[in-house]
Amino acid sequence: MSKEAEFDAFYAATAKRLVATVYAMTGDLAESEDAVQEAYARAWQRWDRLTREGDPLPWVRTVASRLAVSAWRRTRNRLRAQLRHGAASDDPGPSGALGDRAALVAALRELRPDQRRAVVLHHLLDLPVEEVARETGSTSGAVRTRLSRARRQLGERLADMDTYEDEGMGPAWLTSRNC
Repeated sequence: MSKEAEFDAFYAATAKRLVATVYAMTGDLAESEDAVQEAYARAWQRWDRLTREGDPLPWVRTVASRLAVSAWRRTRNRLRAQLRHGAASDDPGPSGALGDRAALVAALRELRPDQRRAVVLHHLLDLPVEEVARETGSTSGAVRTRLSRARRQLGERLADMDTYEDEGMGPAWLTSRNC
């Protein structure tokens, strides 16, 4: 298989889930898509080395999440400035299932970036704690601590949201995993 065909197959098999992963970390689909595309472009430039070293997906995921978090921080800072200097919105916000999803994204945004990343990698991608530790450059104990604190914070924030439990995304998934 040619280098181009190998990369195309890798992209086709991993891109959609990677966008979903980065979106879960940041809550901004457009920024997530941009970050993932940039990460794949960077991976292509290093494709020979990445494939020689093993599975390129962790590298691409790390680059995409770092790019997205940087963009998210810039956006957050712009929004903070707008709130300080702009008028308050009269929009009551989304409701129903859309509102519940927005609440989950908002709750994830309240986590520290390292906690949010650990939650997404462990709970949404089902990576074992040891792999999350390798990918984040942390110890397994640090990852367990981040997960514990994040689950507690998310559990408090989402405790009254029955819809999440019905969809398998709510407080039940926050407390069901033993790390």
